[in-house]
Amino acid sequence: MLPACEGNHDAASPPAGATGRLAEIANRGELRVCSTGDYRPFTYYEAGTSTWSGIDVDMADALARRLGVRRTMVQTTWKTLIHDFTSKCDIAVGGISITPERSKLAFFSDAYLDDGKTPITRCENESRFQTLEQINRAEVKVIVNPGGTNEQFVRTHLPNANVIMHPDNNTIHHEIAVGHADLMITDSAEALWHAKQNPELCAVHPQKPFTFSQKAYLLPLGDTGFQHYVNQWLTLTRQDGTYDRIAKPWLG
Repeated sequence: MLPACEGNHDAASPPAGATGRLAEIANRGELRVCSTGDYRPFTYYEAGTSTWSGIDVDMADALARRLGVRRTMVQTTWKTLIHDFTSKCDIAVGGISITPERSKLAFFSDAYLDDGKTPITRCENESRFQTLEQINRAEVKVIVNPGGTNEQFVRTHLPNANVIMHPDNNTIHHEIAVGHADLMITDSAEALWHAKQNPELCAVHPQKPFTFSQKAYLLPLGDTGFQHYVNQWLTLTRQDGTYDRIAKPWLG
């Protein structure tokens, strides 16, 4: 848990007499933020410490400051994301893709990033894995983290591949680098970040991913007041340079 700095109330702060989740957060003095902590550049939790980092962690800090409350991180997993969010948190962040299934159980904020699924592999194999036809073969070892949209994509589009489940998304790219797997299918933003950190890895056509998706924040289902507030805040951060300043060290 890391406290957010206390911010000044301004035009986007919850008005007097606010109801719903805005009132709960104000009365509690705390914004509870669910995240998996394993999806850089959006969110990362250093195991055994209280240290969180990433674009969406800094954005959660900015939201808490705007609300004038402290920020508390709650670690979850992709498999338990919706359950933990609905039972423990006010907002969930960390590279969460908008899906119809999730929309049945939670609201989404406005999208803040367009993305899509693309391979990441050792650079020597980049030309081998340009298409789904090249990847969807029994001899190709595709590694995947369970419970999220990466697994959904692999199960749907790569039924013939040799799928390897790996529970730790923080170490999964190392498995590719050392040759335990041929590739991973993930979001372009994550593939680009890990390729930047690991010279032996390359993101395959990240500007032309296999799919189109958008990243947004999970919000409580039915609370239109809180959704409107978060969307207004998100628009302001995109217009005043806050988001670009936060994202630049991670995305370049």
